Amino acid sequence: MFALDSRLQQDTLTIGDFPLCRLLLSNDANYPWFILVPRRDDISELFQLDVADQQRLWQETTALAEVLKDSFDADKMNVATLGNVVSQLHMHVIVRKRDDAAWPAPVWGKHPAKPYSAEQVAAIRERLRLVLDEDFKFLEG
Repeated sequence: MFALDSRLQQDTLTIGDFPLCRLLLSNDANYPWFILVPRRDDISELFQLDVADQQRLWQETTALAEVLKDSFDADKMNVATLGNVVSQLHMHVIVRKRDDAAWPAPVWGKHPAKPYSAEQVAAIRERLRLVLDEDFKFLEG
């Protein structure tokens, strides 16, 4: 049974589900910062996924990164799994722009999080709804 880590629950907004991953939005309007979490139990490392899930994770990650790069006119996409604080496997997909609050440094711990308004979240959902394929299911979050 899939359960999202409590720290991810408290710091993110749920956007929807790909076939493998839950898509979350970090509740920090300083950066369009998305997180993909494979809906698998007790997985903390990429190599713990079976080969099919590894391939699916990369497909979902690259598809999302491409959509975000185009939708948000990114200068660079940051994609990483770290998991030093939250051990549950999760992939960060962060839109970076040369004029963002932390450029060119990493986004972690640079500025206090600036929560999204309901209107901003609705606009992001709509932007993604226009470009994500039919395999993606938007969830109320």
